[in-house]
Amino acid sequence: MRAKFVTAVVALVLAISGASAFAEPTAVGLWQAVDEETGQPTGWFLIRDVGGVYDGIIAKMFLKPGQNPNVVCSQCRDDRHNKPWLGLDIIRGMRREGLGYQNGTILDPRDGNVYNAMMTLSPDGQTLVVRGYLGISLLGKNQYWTRLPDAAYNDLDPSITPKRAGRAPAPARKSGAASKPQNSAQR
Repeated sequence: MRAKFVTAVVALVLAISGASAFAEPTAVGLWQAVDEETGQPTGWFLIRDVGGVYDGIIAKMFLKPGQNPNVVCSQCRDDRHNKPWLGLDIIRGMRREGLGYQNGTILDPRDGNVYNAMMTLSPDGQTLVVRGYLGISLLGKNQYWTRLPDAAYNDLDPSITPKRAGRAPAPARKSGAASKPQNSAQR
């Protein structure tokens, strides 16, 4: 009797863990865009889920020599006018439909134009196709973003917080002996 019970519990645990292992991936996370001609990174973007609405910010910029690191969205015509590019909300209002994200907008901070947008996540969760368009999606352009590992969060400017991304990266681990957790009141 006990063996049957243990077998049933093990089977249930495996079924539950197996189901979660095949859960559909999400666009939440840190993504890299690259220049189509040079293959060099152009920016990192943080996608977050805020109550079922997906938004994205510029998380890291890769500047060319002589470019202003404190550039602002001077061409923006909405609430983003004169806001710094770093941390700027460029993707707004995406709604998830399986691996697709629809009905959002994307801002081009270079000229202040806001375009309709959609995103499609690859089944393995490692590539995000971001499409900005005018009117209908046929009149648009794709960008292909690649998911970055959680360790890349350590390379972000301190002003870009994981909380703004809708998730927290795994805590950094010290090598050697495990450290004693600190109580925030003791700091």
